[in-house]
Amino acid sequence: MRELAGRVRRDYAGRELTVVGVMKGAIFFLVDLLRRVDLPVRLEVIHAASYRGAQSTGEVACGGLAESAVRGRHVLVVDDILDTGLTLRKVLDEIAARGPASLRTCVLLSKPSRRRVRIEPDYLGFEIGGEFVVGYGLDFNDQYRHLPYIAILLFEEAAGTA
Repeated sequence: MRELAGRVRRDYAGRELTVVGVMKGAIFFLVDLLRRVDLPVRLEVIHAASYRGAQSTGEVACGGLAESAVRGRHVLVVDDILDTGLTLRKVLDEIAARGPASLRTCVLLSKPSRRRVRIEPDYLGFEIGGEFVVGYGLDFNDQYRHLPYIAILLFEEAAGTA
């Protein structure tokens, strides 16, 4: 986290930064990152959802960000996980349409094996495999966000008998 925050701090030194957190999952990562960035920032949030249980629906709903919050500003979008890329692409398109001066991304985790949209974060914490993870803001049906660590959630497969 310290190294990631240091890169953000160096890259945005001398500029006014607006950080947009993708809610709800990014909240823990966002707070810990901003504590270490040590720059004056404007904080905004955008709500985005594309999962039902452990599966991406393929459709992303976004909302809650005012146009004036990012117009003409240097914007850093902070998200918990870059999985299929559908959510982050939709968020970036929504923000880009509002006319920021610059637009970059920072994600805690990336799952390149699941990517459906060609997108790479500007700042990345860790690359992981295709496992379903929870904790530190990441959830399964709005559960497990509170865990102070990231864990793989294992699913039992149906035995096929009734």
